Amino acid sequence: MAIILLFLPLLFALIHFLFKGDFAKKTALISSLIVLGCNIVLLTQFDSNHSFNFIEHSPWIHDLGISFDLGIDGLGMLMLLLTNVLVPVIIYSSFGDERKNSSVFYALILLMQFGLNGVFMALDGILFYMFWEITLIPIWLICAFWGAEDRIKITMKFFIYTFFGSLFMLLALIFTYSQTSDHSFALQSLYNANLSGTGLYFVYGSLFLGFAIKMPVFPFHTWQPDTYTTSPTQGTMLLSGIMLKMGIYGVMRWMLPLAPEASPSVAKWLMILSIIGIVYASIIALQKNDIKRIFAYSSIAHVGMIAAGLFSLSIDGWQGATFQMIAHGVNIVGLFFIVHIIEKRIQTRDLTHMGGIAKVAPKFAVFFMIITLGSMAVPLTDGFVGEFLLLKGIYNAHMWAGIIAGTSIILCAVYMLRVYQLSMFGETNSLTSTFTDINMQETIVLAIIAILVLVLGIFPNIIFELVNNSVQSIFQLTL
Repeated sequence: MAIILLFLPLLFALIHFLFKGDFAKKTALISSLIVLGCNIVLLTQFDSNHSFNFIEHSPWIHDLGISFDLGIDGLGMLMLLLTNVLVPVIIYSSFGDERKNSSVFYALILLMQFGLNGVFMALDGILFYMFWEITLIPIWLICAFWGAEDRIKITMKFFIYTFFGSLFMLLALIFTYSQTSDHSFALQSLYNANLSGTGLYFVYGSLFLGFAIKMPVFPFHTWQPDTYTTSPTQGTMLLSGIMLKMGIYGVMRWMLPLAPEASPSVAKWLMILSIIGIVYASIIALQKNDIKRIFAYSSIAHVGMIAAGLFSLSIDGWQGATFQMIAHGVNIVGLFFIVHIIEKRIQTRDLTHMGGIAKVAPKFAVFFMIITLGSMAVPLTDGFVGEFLLLKGIYNAHMWAGIIAGTSIILCAVYMLRVYQLSMFGETNSLTSTFTDINMQETIVLAIIAILVLVLGIFPNIIFELVNNSVQSIFQLTL
């Protein structure tokens, strides 16, 4: 079943490259739902008490110690569920849009789903790197071909940044491989590698560079706001909702366990760097009027909090980071779809041109408020659980770091409520007076997001019961 879950999206992607016409969107949705069904079947058979389930091992390039190793633990299963739940939502969110070469567009989304599933299942360093790079090509093409003005220049910067970071990640994996006793890229062999001295810090720093660019963490974030803003909505959803989680997952699965001896002297500085990014991005979000750009900087702030929790080297921080990956993925996909609905109706994302939308579109305003509350970490929403644990972990590691990081909750409330107030309340104008309420397709997408926001906030143990054992075991490797 693990092999099926991995290769089904690839098969569907190749088929869609041959399709022509609008029916491709329907077959893409069906394809993604089939993949989700396979993931759910695996979930029903998953035993969270075991380290890895559904292990597949096949020697690949024996002389180089490269194997086709797959396996799923609690953390991997959580990331697979995030990917395979959000991809159908993202595909369905595009049903109201018209675009050229739609079959290629959906084929690229499915190809990216294949790469993402591979990243979260790979138990071999080179295999992980290959899937990591596979995800870059389709998202770059989606942003470059269906993006807004200046998309080529902006997406080229995104490609160069992420590819540059990936090369350092590869160098770190190769160096670690050279220090293994059995000359193998297998995950456990890399964990057991004899790293010391300069080599230890080279591996730690190189992996951080590769993962920090993908997340992104300050000051490696400069590609993100422009890329998120110019990308088509579905491209932005994929980048923010799922792809940046690859970097967080990489820190947890690969970076910190491979070179744990470097953490005591370095991690605190990386935590400080992450906290700087939280405050910096939040302040910029307060000053912007383009709501898509506001949500892009909001994403940087939220990811900075996750990174700070990881580098606090506390189990609370790790549990909070794990939960917040899911919460952020759900919330940010909902927010960017809201931007899409607004822009599609009034042809602008500028807050100064909005107002009174709640009067003419009350159903839309309700869903927008629920997702906004989740982003603000209000109790009984998904954002609260992860933020609370993250702040607890950061505060326990360093009191002042926790206090400064905590200001992000206040800043987030200010810029999110500002967006909601200026867009939803007040008097309508010539643009917003004709704003129509959401249709059935838009209602279904927003309802799925809103339900997830509330269910995860009220029943957080759904997540913790799945991942606690695996997070605990990985965390022990970092000590």
